[in-house]
Amino acid sequence: MLKTTSISHNYSASSSFSFPDISCNSNETLLVLGNSGVGKTTLLHILAGILSPREGEVLIDGTSLYKLSSNRLDRFRGQNIGLIFQKPHFVQSISAEENLLLSQKMSGQTPDKSQVKTILEKLNIYNRKSAKNYQMSQGEQQRLSIARALINKPKVILADEPTSALDDDNCESVVQLLQEQSQAVGASLIIVTHDNRLKNIFNNYIQIN
Repeated sequence: MLKTTSISHNYSASSSFSFPDISCNSNETLLVLGNSGVGKTTLLHILAGILSPREGEVLIDGTSLYKLSSNRLDRFRGQNIGLIFQKPHFVQSISAEENLLLSQKMSGQTPDKSQVKTILEKLNIYNRKSAKNYQMSQGEQQRLSIARALINKPKVILADEPTSALDDDNCESVVQLLQEQSQAVGASLIIVTHDNRLKNIFNNYIQIN
């Protein structure tokens, strides 16, 4: 599970953010809503262990992220946090399968082709395992992003604006896919977005201003 207490951050005297406390248990989904400029990306980076807050604490399964050394934090992030960015980021020169194997290796795990096959099959893109990401459709890239976020069976999945560029039908299908797959690994799912359509899907949400 993920829990935060009294998180705040500032980039300058005129640019500072304070965030409400967050609690999201295993197998739960939390929607974090907010317009542009209210610090959604800052919050996401803090939750992901990428950006240290000025004050406050982030706990994942009882571990305080920012009390870890830099090396231990990198390893902990790779093993426990799955990230889905608004725009897919993959190593361009290698295949979909190789990107997932690389993700396993970078988290300190032994690359496992059978595990990669299983997750690609669940997401209906195993037939694209040899394709490079620029050879894949937008929908296939999105599914590959979800596969990479799930491959190490994380405790927390963080999704950044996963539906903002989608029409209503695709919005609903992507959200359903995220929920199904996060629950399959028993993870907390936190979606950070300005897409107010998602309020009609999730009861559990907070608004940041």
